[in-house]
Amino acid sequence: MNLEDLKIIVTGAASGMGAHFATRLHEAGAKVAAGDLNAAGLERLPAGIVKRRLDVSQEADVVAFVAAAAAELGGLNALINNAGILKDGLLVKKDRDSGAVSKLALADWQRVLDVNLTGATLMARECIAAMLATNTRPGVIVNISSISRHGNRGQSNYVAAKAAMAANTTTWAHEVGKYGIRVAAVAPGMVETPMTAGMNPKAREALVAKIPVGRIGTPEDIWLAVKLVLECDYVNGRTYDVDGGASMM
Repeated sequence: MNLEDLKIIVTGAASGMGAHFATRLHEAGAKVAAGDLNAAGLERLPAGIVKRRLDVSQEADVVAFVAAAAAELGGLNALINNAGILKDGLLVKKDRDSGAVSKLALADWQRVLDVNLTGATLMARECIAAMLATNTRPGVIVNISSISRHGNRGQSNYVAAKAAMAANTTTWAHEVGKYGIRVAAVAPGMVETPMTAGMNPKAREALVAKIPVGRIGTPEDIWLAVKLVLECDYVNGRTYDVDGGASMM
């Protein structure tokens, strides 16, 4: 599919990778609708991009957003399912000095799943339904998973959501392929975004040391993988790690 033929929604588009995806698509001639809770961040995107507030964890919000975006774009044939949050914490932790035991808060577990998994599922559901209602062919869904889906200390909630998204990518590809809709996922490693900018410098150094290419990824690195999924009509049903080789170590 040519990028200029896309009528595409990008979630989590106010900053980081989502903002980069939306901008690059707009530059390529695609019609883009950007959604995020951060209205101020959305306004920093280029003119010509449709910008709307969106809470992907709220079903009514998702339904209304997809309907409005399809109307404003003159149709819909693609989605980048990028919205995500972090609320890291060990499942159970014992303080070395006091011996006090703390546990991962249920609210932190649930909020990450609400956004990163339920939100992505609702977005895919509504976008696919819109494509089917208008007999749109071809269509494509790009899910943003993570190499953390293989397991990562202190991220039980995030890991669960991103592993589920990788599994659902294959499931949905099986379900909607007969309608001419592809579903694939890109799984970034560590990427320079506002979410990673506040990391402890020593922890960051230790992580970079484990990456064979010797650096943290950039939003452009991930965009190139997303672009491949969008453009290559033979990419389907799989999750592609884009991590500088970190997951093979």
